[in-house]
Amino acid sequence: MRINQWFGAKFNELDPRLRALHEHGGELSGRISVELGNGLGKLFGAALAKKLGIPTKAGLRSLKVKIFHDTDGMHWNRCFDEQTVMKSLFIPVGSLPNGYWIECTGSVRMALTVDVIDGGWYWRCLSVSVRGMHIPTWLVPHTTAFKRIEDGQYRFYVGLSLPLIGIVLSYSGLLSAKLNAQPDGQQSVHSTGIRG
Repeated sequence: MRINQWFGAKFNELDPRLRALHEHGGELSGRISVELGNGLGKLFGAALAKKLGIPTKAGLRSLKVKIFHDTDGMHWNRCFDEQTVMKSLFIPVGSLPNGYWIECTGSVRMALTVDVIDGGWYWRCLSVSVRGMHIPTWLVPHTTAFKRIEDGQYRFYVGLSLPLIGIVLSYSGLLSAKLNAQPDGQQSVHSTGIRG
């Protein structure tokens, strides 16, 4: 299923640069910030980061993300500091308003839907399973995740928090994009940002 089919009419509400990136794929790169919580939150965040393939120490990191499609779905292969790799496969199920994506990252499966807000793409988690076992949402860190265009670049944020503890892990930044070739043979590329 093509991504525009999953979104239906909502696809045109996304920023055109986000549409192009997700339809045709490309590469994102830049500097990001990895943050861990405090106290117990820091310990939990570092353990979670290690499991997911995210650097386990807070600070500025380099990030490259390769985005492409194949018959399995939409792939997001992230590489932190040119060494730590986190791969996710997004499989579309149905279409909006009742459809969702299954994000597969290691042994974790998350069912996610999307809210389009001011041209941005905001994930909303519906359910989580680990190694095929459903995990009640109250046992799973709350996820805040979005992507949008800001000053011509790709702004993203992913934050995981727990009740009473707060944020345990987040990574975010402003990335430049190089888009894959479009069907007309042209390529949308900008050295400091995204062009539609």
